[in-house]
Amino acid sequence: MLTRRRFSLAATALAAAMLGGAMQPAFAETDIKFTLDWKFEGPAAGFFLAMDNGYFKEEGLNVTIDSGNGSVEAIPRVATGAYQLGFGDINSLIKFLDEDPSQKVKAVMVVYERPPFSIIGRKSLGITSDPKSVEGKKLGAPPPDGAFAQWPAFIEAAGIDASKVTIESVGFPVREPMLAQGQVDGIFGFAFSSVLNLKSQGVPEDDIVPILMAENGLDLYGNSIMVNTDFAASNPDAVKGFLKALAKGFADAVKDPVAGAEAVMKRNEILNKDIEVERLEMANAMNIRTPYVVENGFGGIDEGKFAKSIDFLKVSMKLKGNVGAKEVFDGSYLPPKEERMLP
Repeated sequence: MLTRRRFSLAATALAAAMLGGAMQPAFAETDIKFTLDWKFEGPAAGFFLAMDNGYFKEEGLNVTIDSGNGSVEAIPRVATGAYQLGFGDINSLIKFLDEDPSQKVKAVMVVYERPPFSIIGRKSLGITSDPKSVEGKKLGAPPPDGAFAQWPAFIEAAGIDASKVTIESVGFPVREPMLAQGQVDGIFGFAFSSVLNLKSQGVPEDDIVPILMAENGLDLYGNSIMVNTDFAASNPDAVKGFLKALAKGFADAVKDPVAGAEAVMKRNEILNKDIEVERLEMANAMNIRTPYVVENGFGGIDEGKFAKSIDFLKVSMKLKGNVGAKEVFDGSYLPPKEERMLP
């Protein structure tokens, strides 16, 4: 009897364990390390809202988000597998793959349908919305800056005589202060960052002139989600789930920029809420919720525009011609169009 009782208890325990297991999710959470391009600021709201609103969890993902040191540095972080996914400049990715097509990284979702690449000047120093107004002026340029990287193509697209422009190499930390102090007439940078940084330096808003390259002949794509291709091949559902969650997060950031800024400030308390709301609204209007995205959905590409952008990059980045759209961008992980519409 004792033996039978022990057997019965053991069987009951085994059955309970099996039943409990059946009630658990069919998959364990997939860990994903994600690198941003820069610091935790307003335009990153979509990533943090996807986390805070539970969209990553819904897809069975355990995501950690780290800050970055530039939209170029994110690329090798992902290619080496140090991060499974990242956020970086797709133009620099094209250059990276053009030099070595065997690198294990691809773009899978465009976030900035128009890049924020700009020359930011001051009216009081003679810069206007006309790109040719930079002739005869001194421009401050951090050598690794993504906007400055497009200068050779931009002068061609906008008809600027580069021989009449003085370029001064400057560091990121002193870029805006130098323009605020009048040591340079304009700077290269991301519009939504530099404009607000200048305002915080005391430059009147009506004295700040952003010249967006995308609005003056240089029609490129900007920062995009990149994935390590080995990880994607082994975890396609995780990549699809990540992009589905991001589409929801960025839709939330467009719908409620205040909530987006608050999500960012949870991770970076030294920020000014009003400034980050404004920075996010600028990014939404200029780079994320563009007319193309409103019509076609967030995240995809137009193959004609992509091919033309590669032609631009042959000028600015001296591409060898080793890659095309298929080698750089894989849209197969994107959710359906109806799940990628922004409000």
